[in-house]
Amino acid sequence: MDARSAPSRMESIYLTEEHVALRDQIARFLAKEVEPHGEGWEEQGFVPREVLRKMGDLGFFGITYPAEYGGAEADALTALVFAEAVSRTTFGGFAATVLVHTDMASPHLVNAGSKAQLEKYLPAVIRGERITAVAVTEPDAGSDVAAIRTRARRDGNVWVLNGAKMFITNGVHADLYFVAARTDQDAKGSRGISMFIVEKGLPGFRVGRALKKTGWLCSDTAELVFEDCRVPAENLLGEENAGFYAVMKNFQTERIAAAAIAVGHALTALRLTVEYVKSRRAFGGVLFDKQVIRQRLAMLEARTHAARQFLYHCGWLAGQRRDCVREVSMLKALSGELVNEVVYTCQQFHGGMGYMRESAIERLARDSRVLSIGGGATEVMLEEVAKRFTPE
Repeated sequence: MDARSAPSRMESIYLTEEHVALRDQIARFLAKEVEPHGEGWEEQGFVPREVLRKMGDLGFFGITYPAEYGGAEADALTALVFAEAVSRTTFGGFAATVLVHTDMASPHLVNAGSKAQLEKYLPAVIRGERITAVAVTEPDAGSDVAAIRTRARRDGNVWVLNGAKMFITNGVHADLYFVAARTDQDAKGSRGISMFIVEKGLPGFRVGRALKKTGWLCSDTAELVFEDCRVPAENLLGEENAGFYAVMKNFQTERIAAAAIAVGHALTALRLTVEYVKSRRAFGGVLFDKQVIRQRLAMLEARTHAARQFLYHCGWLAGQRRDCVREVSMLKALSGELVNEVVYTCQQFHGGMGYMRESAIERLARDSRVLSIGGGATEVMLEEVAKRFTPE
C-alpha cells in the first residue's frame, strides 16, 4: 500500500469506503502524473493543460456539479476528501491550480449562472478544457471586498470594465474569469458590486504581468488589467449589484479548501520527515532515537490529526448548509498557522538537506507559507471569530 494512502484509512464518522477509494485514486494519480514531473512545472511556472484535462476526464473537476453538465452530484464532504487528497502532493502549486478551479472559481458559475451560461460554459469547465480563475482581489482590496475599485458601466448591450486585479491564481493561463466590479458608483461599501464572466482574449482585457512568488512556483499568478473591456450584457453573473453576497457565499468553500491544503501539506511533511529521521544517521544512531525529535513530531502529528477532524466537521457543516462562518474562520486560522509550524519543524529536522531546492521539504516550506496569508489572513479570520465569540 502506498504510504500516502495509509493515513487515509483512519476511522472517522464522516468518511465512507467511497471516500477512501477516491483518496487512493488521487494518490495513484499524484504518484504517476504529478510527482515525477513537478520539478519541470516549477521551472516553467504552470501546470500543463494536458494534465488538467486528464483530471477532467477522470471526473475530478465536477464532483459536486449537476449530472446534466457532466458532474457527479456528490456531496460537500466528497469534495473535501478530494481537496485534502490532492494536497498530499509535494507540489503546492499543483494543488493550488486544481483547487482554485474546483473550489474557488467555478463555484461562482454553478451558484449564480443562468441556464444559458451553465450550458455554454460548465461542461468544458468540468472536462478541464476551460480552466477558471476568480478575480476579486485588487492592489488595495483583498479580504476587504467592499473596497474594490474596478468598475463596470452599462453601455447598451455591453458592460464596460475598467480597473485592475492582483494576485490572481490561474490568472496567466485561465480561459474563464469571474470578475467582481462595482456597477453602482453611488452605492457605499458592499452595495453595488456585480460579478461578470470574462473570457480570455476579450478586447480590453489583458494579463498585466505574471507575478513571481516565494512558493507555488508551478501555479501561475497574475495581475489583470481591464481597459474599456466590453463584456456582453448576458455575461453578468447573477443579479446586478448582488456580487458582494456571491463572494461572501463562496468564502466558506474557499477557506475550507485552503484548510484542506494546509492539512494535506502537514501530513505529507510529517510523513517525509519521519521517513528521513528514521534513516538519517548521526551521533552513533538514527535521529529518530533522539527523544526530543520523536516526541516533537508525535505532538505535531496529534495536533494535525485534531485539525483534520475539525476540517471534516466544518465540511459537514457546510454540506448541511448551516451557518458556519465562525467555525470555518477558526479552522482557517488554526490550520494556516499549524502547517507553518509543522513544515518549519520538519525542515529543521532535515538539517542542511532541508535547505536545498532539491528536497521536497524545502518546497513544502515555501509553498505552505501563503496558507496563513491567502484566502483570508489569520488576523482577519480571528476577527471574524471574535465578532461571533460566544463562550459556552
